[in-house]
Amino acid sequence: MSTQPASTRPTGASASPADLTLDDVRAAAVRIAGAVVDTPMLRSITLSEITGADIWLKFENLQFTAAYKERGALNALLQLTEEQRARGVIAASAGNHSQGLSYHGTRLGVPVTIVMPKSTPTVKVMQTESVGGKVLLEGETFDEAYAHARRLEGELGLTFVHPFDDPHVAAGAGTVALEMLATKPDLDCIVTPIGGGGLISGMSTVAKGINPAIEVVGVQAALFPSMFDRIKGANLPCGGDTLAEGIAVKQPGDFTSKVIAERVDDILLVDEPALEKAVALLLQIEKTVVEGAGAAGLAAVLRNPARFAGKSIGLVLCGGNIDTRLLANVLLRDLARQGRLARLRITLQDRPGALFRVMRLFNEHNVNIIEIYHQRIFTTLPAKGLITDIECEARDAEQVERLVEGLRAQGYTVQLVELG
Repeated sequence: MSTQPASTRPTGASASPADLTLDDVRAAAVRIAGAVVDTPMLRSITLSEITGADIWLKFENLQFTAAYKERGALNALLQLTEEQRARGVIAASAGNHSQGLSYHGTRLGVPVTIVMPKSTPTVKVMQTESVGGKVLLEGETFDEAYAHARRLEGELGLTFVHPFDDPHVAAGAGTVALEMLATKPDLDCIVTPIGGGGLISGMSTVAKGINPAIEVVGVQAALFPSMFDRIKGANLPCGGDTLAEGIAVKQPGDFTSKVIAERVDDILLVDEPALEKAVALLLQIEKTVVEGAGAAGLAAVLRNPARFAGKSIGLVLCGGNIDTRLLANVLLRDLARQGRLARLRITLQDRPGALFRVMRLFNEHNVNIIEIYHQRIFTTLPAKGLITDIECEARDAEQVERLVEGLRAQGYTVQLVELG
């Protein structure tokens, strides 16, 4: 069992898989017991039916800060020396790590400084400050904020707590797997999101330490395949606007990469529609809110049904911090993909009664109109023509198709506007 203090324990490139053991994770579990939530792990009957696998969900979105990150942050804080505690800690983060470190640091009387990019949404700054963190805005990118935090570490004598590339942090994260296997010891597979790699490093250490036959599969957003590239020797582009910003990491951990190469069986990539569908399903079926990263495991199972069919699968809902407006967009886009919401683009003549006659057909097909948009000027139609976009709500895609057929039968030119 590792007992080195935070000031001397190797991190990053200087650390090796030997610095993270099952005993380390077990010690972390004892250390943080009572200060973090032993979150429930429950079988999802409906998701099991949908996927063809036996789906078990670990609800880490029920932590106080709504993310598993508390575990690693607290484990690192509890191993500081008295001098380090008095001086305080610093981190670069615009996400869940900042809140977990700030909350537990404040609770323990340890000053916490968080450096965030200037572009960080105000709500994330406010959330971190509300649990006691001191936020400094520096740089336009995360890399610039990270570099500034490392400079302050030396100048002010603070202890840097890395969000993932640290054995203490990974050991704390690994306690998720201890709880999962205590509830369901016969899991065939654990599917875990990967950003920098801290969570899956800790969880794979537990899984392989308890039962090497347990398959450990990591999941990354297809827009940010940084760990996938490193482990598999690929060279996929990395960047973009992903729903799973919690795992949108361009530079994976040096330490965590070594652990993953040794203890993780596979890494899968999931696209944005799959992430959106998984977020929507978890809310609709399980009545639980997750962020994009938290839905990555389910997205991978949905995208690869044959790979997981018949297996007992443990999925970690690693966080629930998602902007409510973004969540609303995800849910509405999901309804559109199901065909329950649609936008029809109809060409009309600009004359009295034209729109009324179209409305009668919507009524006949029992399709509800939500919004109507007219466009007379910026079209390629003659001056007496107009384009009308009608957003509508139906029971299912077939009902919309019947309406479109009915409109075309009456001579209307109709285009179904597809969701990008």
